Amino acid sequence: MASSSNDLQQVLKPLYNRASEAEDRLARLEVALASKQDSGYQDLLKKFNELQLTLEDARTLQDSEREKVLKEVQQLASENAKLQYRILHLVRALEEADSKTISN
Repeated sequence: MASSSNDLQQVLKPLYNRASEAEDRLARLEVALASKQDSGYQDLLKKFNELQLTLEDARTLQDSEREKVLKEVQQLASENAKLQYRILHLVRALEEADSKTISN
């Protein structure tokens, strides 16, 4: 029985060695892949941060432009109201002048 156990161990020994070597290679590959992924992750993170800064700059510019446009719209609305007021009084003055001309 001991001899059949030794024979079985001798037969399985190359398989165990190959399995051990395969596990070692797999471990090295996992380490290499993890380092590449970390490098790729760092690159992606850097690009993401750059894009985020660009987006923040664009938002700041957009807010600035929006404020300028709102001021301009307010100025134009105020000017429009003044002009409408003047037109209203000019029309009344013209109607008065016409009515006085017709009366005379």
